[in-house]
Amino acid sequence: MDAAIVVSIITGAVTIGNVVLTNFLNRRDKETEKDKALCSGVQCLLRAEIIRSYEKHSEKGYCPLYSKQALTTAYKAYHTLGGNDVAMDLYKKIMDMPEKEARGGE
Repeated sequence: MDAAIVVSIITGAVTIGNVVLTNFLNRRDKETEKDKALCSGVQCLLRAEIIRSYEKHSEKGYCPLYSKQALTTAYKAYHTLGGNDVAMDLYKKIMDMPEKEARGGE
């Protein structure tokens, strides 16, 4: 009788452990999916901001220092999230722009 109780307790503990571990692994997988989706979404928004900034400043022909600083922060985050495509070229082009509007005759 004592052996049957011990076996029942061990079986119950293994079953509970299995349920807890499975629950933990399922939650972790869902969180990983969420994290990937968030990173992808943020990367997409940063890419859009880099493109928008390029279009705006290339029209003007210059990019003020404060905009370059903000864009550098955005680009670093974008790059850290795995972005490294057309936005990198646009970022470099913006960084090469003058910081002040060219004045005629000056």
